[in-house]
Amino acid sequence: MATSTQVLVDAPDGSASITSTTLRKTGLGLGAIATGAATIAFVGAWNEAQIVSEGGSAADIATLAIWTFGLTTLAFGTAKLGIASILLAIRGRVLNRVNSLKFALPQLMPQAASGGGRALGDYDSEFGPATATQRAPTPLPIHRLASLMWLPMLAMAAMALFVGFILALVAAGNVASDPQLAVSQRAWVQGLQFLGEGFVLAGISFLLARILAALRSGGGEVQQGLGLTVETLRMPTTAKIFVVLMIAGLMVEIVQFIAYAVVAGLTDATEIAVAFTWLGPLREFGLGLLLAGIVLALATIARALDFQTARVVQIITRGQ
Repeated sequence: MATSTQVLVDAPDGSASITSTTLRKTGLGLGAIATGAATIAFVGAWNEAQIVSEGGSAADIATLAIWTFGLTTLAFGTAKLGIASILLAIRGRVLNRVNSLKFALPQLMPQAASGGGRALGDYDSEFGPATATQRAPTPLPIHRLASLMWLPMLAMAAMALFVGFILALVAAGNVASDPQLAVSQRAWVQGLQFLGEGFVLAGISFLLARILAALRSGGGEVQQGLGLTVETLRMPTTAKIFVVLMIAGLMVEIVQFIAYAVVAGLTDATEIAVAFTWLGPLREFGLGLLLAGIVLALATIARALDFQTARVVQIITRGQ
């Protein structure tokens, strides 16, 4: 039987290619890179503050503000990509857990059941509404969508964050020579990078949905393989709200990107200042929705694990 460090995670084409240990190390490496980038950005911002206190030129202040913003946002996104890599590793561990249960439970079950199994149909468990069926449950729509979208979301996020940072460096170089162009490019930087932040959080959300799918299908496969009634949690309210918040947050990030694109074409300084004032909170609101959805997804995973733990205990003690 393979050890947990040898578990393979599904590749996009359905093949197994990357070990959970490799993904974990990749996530830790991305976290370290993000910390270094954020440190550099902080030093740049500190220098900016010193220039402001000394009454330095507006061009120097704007130059530092633009590239430190780009680097800070890139650092945040890189850290989130590290989280995504760790979540992929966790999914590999979940799949390994399923294989371990398939191997161990038949040897732990009592030879004779202590009574009849649960009647088929819906019922209320101590962890919420559940259902009893003869076969393992099929994937829910959100699970099928997650299997298709997690990788494109993370790929687009990485591209948007990196391209936005490069554009930030270009804008910083144009502050002195072409201030109007620099303002336009700054709008593109903010819109593009926060679209990337939205994409990476959406990718993380889809990975959490894949973990939930692995728990759901894996638990059903274990029970079906033992010839038992398959008991599964129905989609809880927290999971339903999670999906709504994820979609809403992603839509807000798309809207803020479009709005920043419009601002990039403005020439009136007052209109630009007004737009920057309200677009900042809007983009943060979108990220807040996505993060709130992630909190609910994690709460749903915790509930699913509690339900499955109780079910394993029931199988071992009662054999049903």
